[in-house]
Amino acid sequence: MAVSIEEAVKVVPTPRQLAWQEMEFYAFIHFGINTFTGREWGDGNEDPKIFHPTDYHPAQWVETCRLAGMTGIILTCKHHDGFCLWPSAYTDHSVKSSTWQDGKGDVVRDLAEACRAQGLKFGVYLSPWDRHEPTYGDSPAYNAYFQNQLRELLTNYGEIFCVWFDGACGEGSNGKVQQYDWETAYRLIRELQPDAVINICGPDVRWCGNEAGHIRESEWSVVPERMRDTEKIQEDSQKVDDGTFSQQINAETEDLGSRSVLAEATSMIWYPAEVDVSIRPQWFYDPADNDKVKTVAELIALYESTVGGNSALLLNVPPDKRGLIHETDARNLRELGQWLRATYRHDLAKGASVWASHTRDASVDAGHLTDGRSDTHWCPDEGMEQAELVIDLGKETTFDRIVLKEYIQCGQRIERFQLAYQQDDVWIPLYEGTVVGYKKICSFNKKSARYIQLKVSESRINPTLSSFGVFCSK
Repeated sequence: MAVSIEEAVKVVPTPRQLAWQEMEFYAFIHFGINTFTGREWGDGNEDPKIFHPTDYHPAQWVETCRLAGMTGIILTCKHHDGFCLWPSAYTDHSVKSSTWQDGKGDVVRDLAEACRAQGLKFGVYLSPWDRHEPTYGDSPAYNAYFQNQLRELLTNYGEIFCVWFDGACGEGSNGKVQQYDWETAYRLIRELQPDAVINICGPDVRWCGNEAGHIRESEWSVVPERMRDTEKIQEDSQKVDDGTFSQQINAETEDLGSRSVLAEATSMIWYPAEVDVSIRPQWFYDPADNDKVKTVAELIALYESTVGGNSALLLNVPPDKRGLIHETDARNLRELGQWLRATYRHDLAKGASVWASHTRDASVDAGHLTDGRSDTHWCPDEGMEQAELVIDLGKETTFDRIVLKEYIQCGQRIERFQLAYQQDDVWIPLYEGTVVGYKKICSFNKKSARYIQLKVSESRINPTLSSFGVFCSK
């Protein structure tokens, strides 16, 4: 049975999904035993004593991320090697068995406190695959172990904004394959941290499909319900660290939510995308990568294509053996933040007058697009699938970016749009795009004009917009 357009527009985000989407840009911190072995995946046989950062300073990690414009940090509390960055009561393979801080250290505690002190949210990554734990592969026993560790993280470290599960699932040391009890884990999270989103192998946020920073031209948040289980299927999970799995880009998955997808689907869900990518070629720190850190220009392009492409950006920033973010990474992130603030702090369209070809009533007046508020919006009457807006900036203004934001509390509706600017009483094409979603950043060469036109040429039922922003890069 096909999903109708009317049914599709009724699919909307939950409050927790909406709060997560508004975070936009946050950090991954890959730090652990692999930092000291030079490996991306440990085998679980590492000696905890090698974990010994010499200039450990998590406040520096948080400051680096905050200055970059990030809103939160997710820590790899336990990676596939099973080494825990907190003194878990359920294993000795943790910081308590290291000589660092005389076995009294707790990276999870320190980073959670540093985040709170600087106003960033804190999240946890807990690998379901554990290559050290002997019960792995004995499904009931290991699931109990995993849930106990999850409970520790969710009860001892304050508010958690995200629990991040990946889908890696290889054999245990006993040669058995673990069958994860995801549903019990989800119930535990909802009980202990009801506002936390569950990402990737979870019901709230989906993986974009690669770790190469690739974004679809049309990144739908309304997708077939079957996608919720995509990353949980053991046969399709990552089992070896061969450097290719995360870089795969499958053209067949480019279309996740168009009308042709609706025609084949039985039900749709709100399942928005997150892009996870590292500032370096690898996830854990390797000194050989010190000259391969993403440049400021690359970071700007990544930010605008992901956050500005209806996704969230999870950027990995790995501390080194000292326990510090390397100077190159910190400098580039600081300069990224400076550029973002200089470019997007001042909306040239704020307070501008707006003309609309169709407006239903005053509660959804087109003037809401430039009022600087996120709780107001414009929309025409139902059935008006095409609409036109003209923004009057009041005087000729130079700009090179337009930011559109759909009012996703009413679903995702816009399917295609065009932008133009007026010069000598002629409308000159500026940009053409497909979906908008939470945020669409449209960038182009600098133009100067007083009037900017938006035409919505395709939409579902009727389009909505909460914001039309105009900016100029510095």
